Amino acid sequence: MGWEDTEPPNVSLASQPHTCFGVVNLSLSPNVTQPKAIASPWFSTAFGLIGLCSNLFALYVLLSSSRQLSSRSRSSFLVFLCGLVVTDFMGLLVTAAVIIPYHFTKFNWAQVDPGCHLCNFLGFSMVFFGQCPLLLGATMAGERFVGINRPFSRSTSVSKRRAWAIVATVWGFSCALGLLPVLGLGRYTLQYPGSWCFLTLLPDAGNVVFCLLFALLGVCSVLLSFVFNTVSVVTLCRVYHDRESVQRRRDSEVEMMVQLVGIMVIATICWMPLLIFIIQITLQQLRTGEPLHMLPGQTQQLLLIYIRMVTWNQILDPWVYILFRRAVLQRLHPGLRTRPSLLSLYPVLNPSLRRKLTQEGRLQ
Repeated sequence: MGWEDTEPPNVSLASQPHTCFGVVNLSLSPNVTQPKAIASPWFSTAFGLIGLCSNLFALYVLLSSSRQLSSRSRSSFLVFLCGLVVTDFMGLLVTAAVIIPYHFTKFNWAQVDPGCHLCNFLGFSMVFFGQCPLLLGATMAGERFVGINRPFSRSTSVSKRRAWAIVATVWGFSCALGLLPVLGLGRYTLQYPGSWCFLTLLPDAGNVVFCLLFALLGVCSVLLSFVFNTVSVVTLCRVYHDRESVQRRRDSEVEMMVQLVGIMVIATICWMPLLIFIIQITLQQLRTGEPLHMLPGQTQQLLLIYIRMVTWNQILDPWVYILFRRAVLQRLHPGLRTRPSLLSLYPVLNPSLRRKLTQEGRLQ
């Protein structure tokens, strides 16, 4: 997502209200008539390349780490991380395939895409690759919540195959959500300053339902992540404290929770302003009851600002996995060395049960 900073090539698109080009005013600012673009195409290209390279590096780190694993819980967690990295990488790549050419050619949307197929594809991509990281973040938080609070019941239930099946389910759900405007619930439209497409913040029934569905689902995902991660961190601290053995921390639990908290903080900062803005504008338009055929100028500009913030989520996410790895954490805090597993923090188990759980935990 992102890549949306450039000058509009044709402000007359607003005269087509019944197409995907007619809900924005592309001549909001006097600067758009000047030769200089809102942002340099080269800057946007470099910004996107940094994001792509960061995600590729993070994927390499994750794949390298997965080959050295002996913990089943850590293995399934890395599957979710890989799914998140792939999603962020593909989100940048797919949107770049449409928007980078626009930056350099300044093509006319109405001529290149008279049937709005390209705009629908770009809008779908923005929704799909935007909603996936939020849902995956909530899924990862839920997986860690179960793993920490119910470690014994979970020991035989999670495998790499099942983890990938969960990731595929999230992708499928997000795909179905993104297809709703194509199937008639709401619509995707060109957004200011004329380089990207997204959902439509107009007060008609279809757009209202889809906007609220998208925003509320995102907010619920962030809130679920917050609740699950908070309970997991409190549980870990309580278990360590109750056992009165600070030295018995296990690196993998600490590493996973640090990464999850980092993912949650980044998602909250980058996404919540946009999601709250969509809900606020949609409800405000419902209260006023005034029919609108074009978004107000201030709404268009604020939407652009919040989308720019969202773009940073895909840029910063991979650095959570790169910087918050165990090797890096141990360099920053030498006390984080290999300790007994989380099972050792609980009361003494039956020896046969402990051997069984230990053997199953070493399986991939």
